[in-house]
Amino acid sequence: MTRSPPSPTALSRAAFATLLLIALIMGANHVAARLAFDNGVDVATAVTFRSGVTALAVGALLFLQHVPIRLTSRHKRILPVIGLLVGIQSLCIYASVARLPVALALLAFNTYPLWTALWARIVYKHRAEPRVLRAMPVMLLGLTLALDVFGAASGLGAAGQWAHIGVGVAFAITSAATFGLALVLTQHEAGDLDGRLRTATTLAMVAVLALAGVATQGGFHMPQAAPGWWGLAALTLLYGTGFTIMFTVLPRLGVVGNSAIMNIEPIFALVLAWVLLGQSIAPVQVAGGLLVVATVMWLGTRRR
Repeated sequence: MTRSPPSPTALSRAAFATLLLIALIMGANHVAARLAFDNGVDVATAVTFRSGVTALAVGALLFLQHVPIRLTSRHKRILPVIGLLVGIQSLCIYASVARLPVALALLAFNTYPLWTALWARIVYKHRAEPRVLRAMPVMLLGLTLALDVFGAASGLGAAGQWAHIGVGVAFAITSAATFGLALVLTQHEAGDLDGRLRTATTLAMVAVLALAGVATQGGFHMPQAAPGWWGLAALTLLYGTGFTIMFTVLPRLGVVGNSAIMNIEPIFALVLAWVLLGQSIAPVQVAGGLLVVATVMWLGTRRR
């Protein structure tokens, strides 16, 4: 008798705990980034350190685990494109975190599943799943509440609120859009490539792109105070640790791909930013954020 494959939502306790840990680490990474930005570090410097160190760490894994490096002509064509997109995404999400409360920047970025469906339709003519179409208005409603787009919670009014958050939201949405396109291209053009090799090459390209940004602005902008050094060190360590866990522990636990559980990252970021940075948002914004996170998790747990 043939046993049916397990449900993608059936996670062991160890896998579930590990996914929560990764979400916590990535949320803390963005809080640390804001701490660095508040103390003199700029976006290009942060992305250079974060991506460069992580690329070296994943590259070391490739060497230690004797991963064969075989790239087809298709891989060689598409990987620079993916690297460019992820580079833009990295710069934009940090630029958003530097301007918005951390949780709001991550919530706006969490619209990337909608962008993924849109890009799949545009590039590969794939029709969006009915479940994605149903989720779109719900997610947008949650984002509207979270960002307080009409300025009711802030008391600034719509014009005042958008003058305050507009640039940060634009960076977050750009980050989501470029990340969604990167995911679509990765799935269709580089999905057969080892994830560790794909990540190492992508992050190396991101580091080079960020380093070019550093050069155009006259050099690195290093921290001006001790908290900034702690923030820069923490964001580099946390990002590298999160990726290392993702590519060493999760495969052994039987978790395939990204799990929706990790989309709870904005909630962790909200709590950490409140405790460590004193950032807070109105209750209605928290409710909107929970609606966005719940919708993304609902999408992520669908059967494929």
